[in-house]
Amino acid sequence: MASLTETGFGLAARGDKGRDFARAEQRAAIRKLAAAYWAAVFVSTSVLWAVAGTDPVESAPGKLASIAFALMLTIGMTWLLKRTLARPLWQQAVAAFGLSLLATPISAGIDFLIYLVCVYPEPALLDRRELAFGLIFGMSLFFGWCCLYLALSYSFALAEGERRMAALREEALSAQMRALAYQVNPHFLFNTLNSMAGLIEEGANTNARAMVLQLSGFLRKTLSLDPTEDIPLHEELALQSDYLAVESTRFSDRMNVVFSVDDAAQTVRVPPLILQPILENAVKYGVGATRGAVEIALRAEVKDGALALTVENDVPLEMTGALPAGMGIGLRNVADRMATHFPEGATLSSGYVRPGRFAVSLILPLVRS
Repeated sequence: MASLTETGFGLAARGDKGRDFARAEQRAAIRKLAAAYWAAVFVSTSVLWAVAGTDPVESAPGKLASIAFALMLTIGMTWLLKRTLARPLWQQAVAAFGLSLLATPISAGIDFLIYLVCVYPEPALLDRRELAFGLIFGMSLFFGWCCLYLALSYSFALAEGERRMAALREEALSAQMRALAYQVNPHFLFNTLNSMAGLIEEGANTNARAMVLQLSGFLRKTLSLDPTEDIPLHEELALQSDYLAVESTRFSDRMNVVFSVDDAAQTVRVPPLILQPILENAVKYGVGATRGAVEIALRAEVKDGALALTVENDVPLEMTGALPAGMGIGLRNVADRMATHFPEGATLSSGYVRPGRFAVSLILPLVRS
């Protein structure tokens, strides 16, 4: 329970950090957009005033002061608009229009005061037509900023939604992979404990004790694995060697294991314990169902740009046709893990290569260490 709680806190902390980073990124984007917007207003009005006959250099201080006050109004409008982002779009539009309507006469009044300072000591003339044009121009500027801000906010909300969906898909995929991988251990434990019980009933206490020690070592390694993290093939084969060592305690006189692995295949990464259900089937339906010696042969090679894994084992001659029910469950588990882990393509095939010989072949994409 402690580990689950700690994991939950860890996920929450990572989520908080992600949200804090997204907010900081959004604030920085808004500041950059505001600076670029009012800089564009300054440049464009300077050009237009120059065309109208006003010296852009002489008018620059007044325009800069006017834009500075407009920027301050923009900050306040942005702060108020931010409170409406959770509301329907039409309410945000009404708020943007209302704030623009409120800010425009304030900005016009400030502009007139700046004009008084600039023309002092000459008398200032108030032209109603120019005032009306100024109000319309200011309204368009402030409403344009509100529209830009809302569009930027929607783009960040959309990106955040996509990130959340990607995180949910990744979490669901991880949970699915973990569920498929953890199906291995209960099945293996059931078989191994049955084998221990059989050894104890036979009075082979020394062998049973050895199996307990081998089992504990094997479980210590496998339970520390992350089912979502691939491991090199040589590590997977080491794990399967440990597993087969557990089973060989009972079948040491009849089980012959042969590994044939190309050097090029050693470092290819594979899902952990991907081979265990296959080898379990080989032990249960091969060694366990046969009175004589049984060979379990594993081959691994890089072929045609993919990793080819093949497990062959002897089975009773009368075992032909349909697979036993238990064997099919294990193979479906492997196929499901492969389909989840390698959506770009991986194949599993199985069948009797000849009477008394069964084979399972895996073709996996090449993923190097």
